[in-house]
Amino acid sequence: MKVGDLFAGVGGMSQGFKMAGGFEISFAVEYEKDIADAYKKNHINTDVYAMDIRNIDVEELHKKHPSIDVMIGGPPCQGFSQKGKRLSIDDPRNFLFQQFVRFVKEFKPKYFVLENVPAIITTANGFFKEQIISAFNKIGYDVTCDVLCAADFGVPQDRRRAVFIGQLGELQIELPKPTNKRVNIKDAIYDLPFIASGEGEEESSYDKKPTSEYQKLMRGNCNVLYNHKATKHNALALNRLSMIPKGAGKEVLPPEERTKSIYSGTWSRMIEDDISVTITTRYDTPSSGRFTHPILDRCITTREAARIQSFPDSFRFYGSKTCQMKQVGNAVPPLLAKAIAEQIKNNEI
Repeated sequence: MKVGDLFAGVGGMSQGFKMAGGFEISFAVEYEKDIADAYKKNHINTDVYAMDIRNIDVEELHKKHPSIDVMIGGPPCQGFSQKGKRLSIDDPRNFLFQQFVRFVKEFKPKYFVLENVPAIITTANGFFKEQIISAFNKIGYDVTCDVLCAADFGVPQDRRRAVFIGQLGELQIELPKPTNKRVNIKDAIYDLPFIASGEGEEESSYDKKPTSEYQKLMRGNCNVLYNHKATKHNALALNRLSMIPKGAGKEVLPPEERTKSIYSGTWSRMIEDDISVTITTRYDTPSSGRFTHPILDRCITTREAARIQSFPDSFRFYGSKTCQMKQVGNAVPPLLAKAIAEQIKNNEI
């Protein structure tokens, strides 16, 4: 089945569909050039458009890709975060959502998958959820939606996303049901080299064998370790981290070392036998959340964050550290996308 990926980012959703087998990503649209470049390097057979989606001639694109079976993507919808029914899908801040509808209307894929923040379903007593469903109903799609947690699909992370699946005509598909595959942080990243703050390279080697099924899955046939480079923390941060034992956080620090922060889990270690909190775009900073390694005095590396997002080790991140963190932190976990793709695949049997 042929897929079009809108608001693609580095391609977490595309990767998940590829992992499911039977899907070919025909084209992808990503506004940020550096991230689009990283997408292209990981999806070499996909047509990538690094441009504003509003400037794409959708009819011309349709001529180039006449048969798209599934349209996927996660358009930003800032207006949906507001309270009250004074806003609608016509709110100018939701123009990117309207672009997703424009593409679906033009390509008429058999299915679409739209993901977004969980609040899009619950805000204003479900008013926006109904508006979204109504917009697709008007162009011939029956829709189901719910909030899915990535941890329920083998991802070692408490990441929740609203997912809408639409089918042209009558809906004959359901959202994936949670599996009982729970993966903890230890089983996700402990086969990676235990490097210290400031150590590591963009290309390096494994120093131990995988010990869990998840580690084996993530490694695949990869022989080179990419993106395992630790942030170099300053002396103040290193001293503070050295005071925090395994399983603890800033509550153990002396009063003069406790910093004020708006982020939950600041200066706290990840719990090795539990799942991670949601990976954000600032996982290199102890004050940004619970992103400190369970036993090492540093924050997690891009490869460790990618493992927690369920990106295989063969998937490489490019560009500056800031750009790499944005690629990883904003992505849909591939294993979550794979579970959705498998629902579509099974519906076709």
